[in-house]
Amino acid sequence: MTLTRKGAATRRRIVEGAAAQIREQGVFAVRLEDVMARTGTSKSQLFHYFPDGKDALLLAVARHEAARVIDEQQPELGSLTSWPAWQRWRDKIVARYRAQGSDCPLHTALAQLGGATDATRTVAGELLTGWQRQLAEGIRRMQATGGIGAGLDADREAAALLAAVQGGVLILMTTGSSTHLEAALDSTIAHLRASADGRPG
Repeated sequence: MTLTRKGAATRRRIVEGAAAQIREQGVFAVRLEDVMARTGTSKSQLFHYFPDGKDALLLAVARHEAARVIDEQQPELGSLTSWPAWQRWRDKIVARYRAQGSDCPLHTALAQLGGATDATRTVAGELLTGWQRQLAEGIRRMQATGGIGAGLDADREAAALLAAVQGGVLILMTTGSSTHLEAALDSTIAHLRASADGRPG
């Protein structure tokens, strides 16, 4: 669907309103009527932009929340050029997920869509691919200046970092503790630092 500027703004307002509603009430409590009231949208407008109803809207919300995951890590994620910069990124990740706790709008929206469907795999895949790419770029920048050993595979190390984050976040969502997230991040970053002088990671 090709949208005018006004149409794109209306669609964005609906998605952002639905995302806010989910963060406040949880995905299972949200009704389309609530979203329409919150965003000042008529039923015909909502179904114009989301013909498949709630599932289509939830998919749009999941994409919106996936984009926020990356956006909220900036500018630190895009500026991994020194160890203090990596520490700032690490601290921002821990603070973000500690504040979020067990309330993850992206997770709940994807879960409501039915788990491992083609649509949810696509959204999750786009998020993880973009996130891993930026981490790998940071590693390569550090390799270029000697801060990280040139022999490391940047893409593989970025994948390990991302797995550390996601594993730690899953435990945090279950237990409420950020201990595992912090330990996983600290260990993987220490491994990168050790590679510069040949110490085993």
